[in-house]
Amino acid sequence: MKDTTILKIKNLSISFGTNEVIHNISYTLHKNEILGIVGESGSGKSVSSLAILGLLPKKIAQITSGSITFEDQDLTKLPSKAFQKLRGRKISMIFQEPMSSLNPSMTCGNQVLEILLQHTNLSKSEAKKETLILFEKVKLPQPKRVFSAYPHEISGGQKQRVMIAMALACKPDILIADEPTTALDVTVQKDIINLLKALQQETKMSIIFITHDLALISEIANRVLVMYKGDIVEQGAVTKIFTDPTHNYTKALINARPSLDVRLKTLPTIHDYLNHTIAKAIITENMRQKAHTIMYSKPPLLEVLNVEKEYLSKTGLFGKTESFKAVNNISFKVYEGETLGLVGESGCGKSTLGNAILLLDKATAGQINYKGIDITKLSKSEARTLRKDIQIIFQDPYSSLNPRIPVGEAILEPMQVHGLYSSNQERKLKVLELLTKVGLSEAHYNRYPHEFSGGQRQRIGIARTIALQPKLIICDESVSALDISVQAQVLNLLNELKHDFGFTYIFISHDLAVVKYMSDQLLVMNKGKIEELDDADVIYNKPQKAYTQKLIDAIPKGL
Repeated sequence: MKDTTILKIKNLSISFGTNEVIHNISYTLHKNEILGIVGESGSGKSVSSLAILGLLPKKIAQITSGSITFEDQDLTKLPSKAFQKLRGRKISMIFQEPMSSLNPSMTCGNQVLEILLQHTNLSKSEAKKETLILFEKVKLPQPKRVFSAYPHEISGGQKQRVMIAMALACKPDILIADEPTTALDVTVQKDIINLLKALQQETKMSIIFITHDLALISEIANRVLVMYKGDIVEQGAVTKIFTDPTHNYTKALINARPSLDVRLKTLPTIHDYLNHTIAKAIITENMRQKAHTIMYSKPPLLEVLNVEKEYLSKTGLFGKTESFKAVNNISFKVYEGETLGLVGESGCGKSTLGNAILLLDKATAGQINYKGIDITKLSKSEARTLRKDIQIIFQDPYSSLNPRIPVGEAILEPMQVHGLYSSNQERKLKVLELLTKVGLSEAHYNRYPHEFSGGQRQRIGIARTIALQPKLIICDESVSALDISVQAQVLNLLNELKHDFGFTYIFISHDLAVVKYMSDQLLVMNKGKIEELDDADVIYNKPQKAYTQKLIDAIPKGL
């Protein structure tokens, strides 16, 4: 039988100083194959893939053993100059974050053009023609406009397509896609997956697709290997891994994502699977109905009436002023103890609506009644007092924490501002209590944000939010960038805090599976308007609008 191996990794170990992060791993990639590598942050997926392209940080990381064989040459022994010829031409990479991978000072077209001129014999006009063909191939709308646009002028999904065009420009034999759809809308994610599959079938290239989401891997890969703490714990055909996983870590990755069929009281985490402590209690339809009957019999905590948010933009120096309604005539109610899910694609107006409720961006029209008072008419000092009651948990906890302030002080600061408790000593005791409550320890008080993982930082953000004992919390994409099992931990924490403190949530996300799990009612937004508003289960089981159906169809379901 003919050997179809195109890339062979054998007994590869990588160390950062004295710390070994990749432990003696071996795997192969075949011609015309999509291989999925799955695992959480810190599992070694990206590090082992960067080693293939010789992109490990020079003075920090070193390959301590093993080989990476491509076209009969060991890439671990390749000099830097030889790698420059290989990268982009033979092996390409799509990075996780297109905004930081694209040059903000160059147009999108010129960034692809540069690669073609460097690695091929095409003239500038031929390279431009080839770039426009590539932009059409990756289904970019208005390729000529995108060619002349700078990265900040196009959407996240479009930036990712430009990155794919760059990676495919020289028709590589191997494409490494490192988390290429993380933090994208489910619909854009599905488009990117379908695009990569179609391009792979057309070009017969081999793809290594890296992600933390096993359900996503099932939609694209032929084979999959699962990494955990620098080891490959399981590998095989994608159907085998899904239907009959052998390692508990793999089982946890499959089950930590909220089920679309059953609502568990507590989502299982990696820790639960590894320690055999899985809770199987479910919330039945009857339990939900009883809770809803009590909840909806009381007056609403928040009432949004005909709210609009209009932005004005001027085209050119003497151009006419155009208006754009980001939020268009929105009305809904939120009840005490409820979680209202707010879902829709990027640009639909979810966050703009959240900012209007928080008074961070004043509504152009309509009323926002909180406990019966229209908060859009409050004075600055009244609005400041209200901030204690209505709080937000941000998407990116790192950029919302001051890197120069220890996390304990960051949690204590809002208590001080709003005059909670009689002294800093009392406040500090409260902070230590909160750190424990969100699953951290008192020892973390004096540490800085960079010393924590993404999941831990999100817990710090939650502790800072709940420090003021708010009534209403807006969770704006607060789990979208987290690993599947860390996401499960944070969702469990949010539900536990809601139960203990009686919080009310507006839960904003583009991930319908997560929103359905968390929500009582579900509000679907599209282009600034309400598409549907009903019980979360009713909408999922019987969507009334084609747009909602499209969002549901785009959720990776696994096998």
